[in-house]
Amino acid sequence: MIRLTSAAAHCDIPCKIYDPSIFLVAGLSVARLVDLIQEEQTKNTSNAQTQLVRLVMEKEVQAKIVKDTVNTIWGDYFKEPQLKKFPQTHSLVHLIMQSASKCKQESTVQNATILIDFLNQFAEIFWASKEIKTERVKAPYPPALEVVVPILSKD
Repeated sequence: MIRLTSAAAHCDIPCKIYDPSIFLVAGLSVARLVDLIQEEQTKNTSNAQTQLVRLVMEKEVQAKIVKDTVNTIWGDYFKEPQLKKFPQTHSLVHLIMQSASKCKQESTVQNATILIDFLNQFAEIFWASKEIKTERVKAPYPPALEVVVPILSKD
């Protein structure tokens, strides 16, 4: 009989199910929360301060999801063959980390838009590394920014 005292996996998530949609939705959430924060700042209601705190806290959570999921894909999925083919990956991930931190520090549309742009670039590289074509589509909810999605075959 074999007795295991511990078990460990080599990846954070099961292999082959990495998907940029997680960080893209989180990035879009950051952008939407920035819009809501700016709207709330114009209100003179007794509840405005509480609402602002809640929105800022959620923006922090979503920016952390961006950082965590990008870091996991970069660290676990991207290996030497992908990095040779896409040498800009390291610098792009660094820009994403800085941009997500900037979105946590400030609530500006410009910062959120820059973050989405970097995330789209990373999603394009990810899907290209799997030889899957992509397209940019407008998200069907506010702030209706474009995101990179794979073109899935109908097989």
